[in-house]
Amino acid sequence: MPELLLELFSEEIPARHQRRAAENLKKLVTDALVERGLLYEGAVSYATPRRLTLSVVGVPAASAATKSERKGPRTDAPEKAIEGFLRAAGLTSVDQATIQNDPKKGDFYVAITEKPGEKATDIVADIVPQLIEKFPWPKSMRWGSGKLTWIRPLRAITATFAVEGDETETIEFEIDGVKSGNTTFGHRFLAPDAIKVRRFDDYAAALEKAKVVLDLDRRMEIIRADADNLAFAQGLEVIADQGLLEEAAGLVEWPVVMMGNFEEEFLQLPEEVVTTAIRSHQKCFCLRNAETGKLADRFLLISNLEAPDGGKTIVAGNERVIHARLSDAKFFYDTDLHAPLESRLHKLDAMVFHEKLGTQSKRVERLIELAAQLAPMVGAHADDAARAAKLAKADLVTDMVFEFPELQGLMGKYYAAAQGEKPEIASAILDHYKPSGPSDEVPTDAVSIAVALADKLDILTGFWAIDEKPTGSKDPFALRRAALGVIRISLENQLDLDLAGIVKSHMERISGVDDAKIADLMSFFEDRLVVQMRDSGIKHDVLDAVLGNGGLAKGFTLPSIVARAKELATLLESEAGASLLAGYRRAANILRAEEKKDGVSYNDAVNNSAFSQDEEAQLFSAIKVVNESVAANISNEEFAAAMADLASLREPVDAFFEDVLVNDDDPKVRINRLNLLAKLRDTMHLIADFSKLAG
Repeated sequence: MPELLLELFSEEIPARHQRRAAENLKKLVTDALVERGLLYEGAVSYATPRRLTLSVVGVPAASAATKSERKGPRTDAPEKAIEGFLRAAGLTSVDQATIQNDPKKGDFYVAITEKPGEKATDIVADIVPQLIEKFPWPKSMRWGSGKLTWIRPLRAITATFAVEGDETETIEFEIDGVKSGNTTFGHRFLAPDAIKVRRFDDYAAALEKAKVVLDLDRRMEIIRADADNLAFAQGLEVIADQGLLEEAAGLVEWPVVMMGNFEEEFLQLPEEVVTTAIRSHQKCFCLRNAETGKLADRFLLISNLEAPDGGKTIVAGNERVIHARLSDAKFFYDTDLHAPLESRLHKLDAMVFHEKLGTQSKRVERLIELAAQLAPMVGAHADDAARAAKLAKADLVTDMVFEFPELQGLMGKYYAAAQGEKPEIASAILDHYKPSGPSDEVPTDAVSIAVALADKLDILTGFWAIDEKPTGSKDPFALRRAALGVIRISLENQLDLDLAGIVKSHMERISGVDDAKIADLMSFFEDRLVVQMRDSGIKHDVLDAVLGNGGLAKGFTLPSIVARAKELATLLESEAGASLLAGYRRAANILRAEEKKDGVSYNDAVNNSAFSQDEEAQLFSAIKVVNESVAANISNEEFAAAMADLASLREPVDAFFEDVLVNDDDPKVRINRLNLLAKLRDTMHLIADFSKLAG
C-alpha cells in the first residue's frame, strides 16, 4: 500500500509537549494533503524525546488532474472589461479563450483551465517545509546562524514515499540547511549510528533494535508494568501518578526501571513533603508498604540506559540528590515549626497581591471580615472562621512553601495543628483553596466553607471592582475557576446564600458599591452555572428560562435556581408539560403579533362580564387559583408543587384554544381575550421565562 513516512529528528523535546506535537503534526500534514487533492486512508503519529514521526497510508501517487471554466464578458464588451477578464484568468490574449453562445445573451468568452495532477512527492516536498516553519510550538528557539525557530534544534528530517512492492522514493527538500533523506538515528547512547529506512514497518523495527520505543503509550505501559513488578517483589506498591507516568515516558526512549532508597529518618516528615521532593525534583515514583499502606523508604527511577553495572551508578546518583533534597526539606520543616504562623504575618506586607488591590496583608484583612460575615450563614462560629482566615495565607512565607509552592495550604495545616490550633481551623487553611479543579472535592466543614467562600468571593469582587475581568480565552487570575468553586460549594452543601448581597457589602470594603458591576458579576456566575449544569444533564435553555424569571441579582440562590430548573425539566418531559408549553407558545405568538399590530402591550385587568364562552371563564378561574398557589409554593421553595400547579392549567388551556377564537369581531371581546392570554403568560413566568426554551 502506498505510504508516506515523515520523521522530524531534533534535540530533546520537553515531555509535556510531545503528545500534542504528534497530534498537531498529523493534523497539519493530512489537512494539507487533502487540500492539495491527496485523499489518504489512515494516519498515525508518534513522539519520543528526540523525534516526531508520522505515517500516512493509502496516499495516491499523484493528485487527479482538474479542469475549470471561468465565464467572461460578452465578445462585444468594452475592451477594458475583456482585459480584466484575461488578467483574472491568467490569459495573455483572447485567442486563448473559448467562445460560447447563450441564446439569450449572445456570444461570451470562457477561460478553460486544465491543471495536470501533481506527484505526491512534489506535494509533500512543498508543504512540509512550510508546516515546519509554522509549527505551533508553545515556545520556540533559534540556534546558531539559522533562521528556523523550533522547540529544540532540528537535526535531521526523514521523508520517504513507498508505493506497491519494494519501490521507495526519498522526498527531497531542505529547510534552513537541514536536508531531508532516508536516514534516521537510534538511541543517543545505546545505538547512535545512522539507520537507512524505506517504509514505516522497517523503520519501527529498526528503531526497536536500536533501543527506541516509538510509541509513547507503549513506553508508559512498559514503565507501569516493570514498576509494579519491581515493587511487588519487595512487598511494596507504586503510588499511582498518571501525570508523572506520562512525563517519565516522555523523558526516555528506552525505559529502564530501577529502585533506590533513602534514609528512614525522612519518613518522619509529612508524607506529602517526601513525595513532592522526590516527584517534583527527580521525577521518581514513591512506594508504599503493601501491608501497612505507609510510605516506604524506597523510590523508583526511570533511566534511559541499560548500564553496564546494572544501574548501580545511576541509582547511587539519584540517591545522593534525593538525600540532599530531603535533607533540605527536613531543615525547612524543623525551622518552620519554631516560628508560629501568626508570627510570620508581618511578612505578608511585602507581598503584593495586585497593584490595585494591595498586599497579601490587606487581602487577609478582607478575608477575616468576609469569613466572619459568612460564618453564621454556613453554620460556623465567626471567631473560628476569622482565625482560620487570618492564618490562611501565613504559610506562603514559610521556608517549605518557598521551596515547594505546590504545598501551600497543606503546610499551613500541619503547622497550625503543631502549634495547637483547633482541628477545624487547621483544616480550613488547607481546604480554603478547594475546589482547585472540576474533579477536586469541595470543603464540607463549616469553617472551611466560610474561608473557602471568602477567598473566592474576595478575588471575584476585587477584580470586578477594578475592571480586571476575563476576556475571551484569557483568564490570568483564574476567575472562572473561582466562580465555579463558589457554585460547587454552594450547591454541594445546599447553601442558600444571597450572593448579590454578600458581594455588595464586600465591594463596599474594597472600593465602594457599584450596582452595575455587581449585576455583571452575577451574570458571570450565571454563565458559569449554565456550563456547570450542562455537565450535570440540565439543558442550557431550561436554565436560561429559569434565570430569565429571576437570577442572582434579584436575590435568588444557587440551590433554588438549580432546583427550579430540575423540576421544570421534569415537567417538560411529561405529556402535560409538553402540551402546556405548546399552549404557552401559541398564546405568546398571538400576543406578540397583536401587540405589534396594535402598538400596545396587553396586560390590563380581565373583565368577567366580557366572557361569551364557558372556556374563557374556566381558564380565567384556573389562572387565578394557579397564580396564587404557584407564588406561595415558590416563596416556600416547594418547586415540585409549583410545577404541579402549573401542569393543572393544561386542560383549560387546551380547551380554550380548541373552542375560542381570540380575534373576535367584537373589539371588546378580542381585547379581553388578549388580556386573558397575558395573564396566562405572566402566571407561567412566575416559574420561568418559557420563551427561552428551545424547540
